[in-house]
Amino acid sequence: MSGIIQLDNSDCSYIKANVSNSHNDAVAFEMKFAKDITIAQLKSKLEILTGGSASTMKVELYKGDTFVTALSNNDAKLGFYVNCDGLRLHVIDTFASFGFDSESVEKFELTNDQYEQRGDSVRNFLKQNRLGKYNDEEMQQMEAKRREHAEQMQKRAESCVLGARCQVTVAGNPTRRGTIMYNGPLEGKTGIFIGVQYDEPLGKNNGSVGGKSYFVCPPNYGGFVSPLSVEVGDFPPENFDLDDEL
Repeated sequence: MSGIIQLDNSDCSYIKANVSNSHNDAVAFEMKFAKDITIAQLKSKLEILTGGSASTMKVELYKGDTFVTALSNNDAKLGFYVNCDGLRLHVIDTFASFGFDSESVEKFELTNDQYEQRGDSVRNFLKQNRLGKYNDEEMQQMEAKRREHAEQMQKRAESCVLGARCQVTVAGNPTRRGTIMYNGPLEGKTGIFIGVQYDEPLGKNNGSVGGKSYFVCPPNYGGFVSPLSVEVGDFPPENFDLDDEL
């Protein structure tokens, strides 16, 4: 899936993600989730964590403050959307209003300084227990991983020259061979993508994404993937001689 980055995890069956919500986006805390749970199951867990409703909440995926994608398919596995640690799950919902007309009720509001001084706030709990973004060592490790990933991505992208033969490996898909046709950004997406014309109709498009053409190929022969999914080398087209099959 485009836009999702991949890093090495010591436990590849789980991911660590920061959780924030639209009720108070100043607070984010880190949680661990199994990759094989569905988005519907994830929402049930987030319902307990955030106070939102699993039936009405929307969940968005962010890399830092950059939007990556919406987790809109309730039947999909979490691992389909998230394959690395350090991203952020943002929950959007009305949250518990309990039937009150908020316009007719006197609001209790705190300034950021007042909230900072409260000893019983979630923010102070996270600080005191060195959780999430208040764990300096963990944040430094995450930043080091992000830098390492960016360097790997840049190095691999530089090797993906136009016209080169390549082999593409993406989780959940067969290994495919093809020719590199595009190297660069996609409109509305974050990062660099490699456009490939596959030897077989195992792609998803004709070289166009979102109505914009980046290269031209027959339908279902084109695809755009992360540079880390592309291996450049001597990969001639595979010949499937049907006469040899009984």
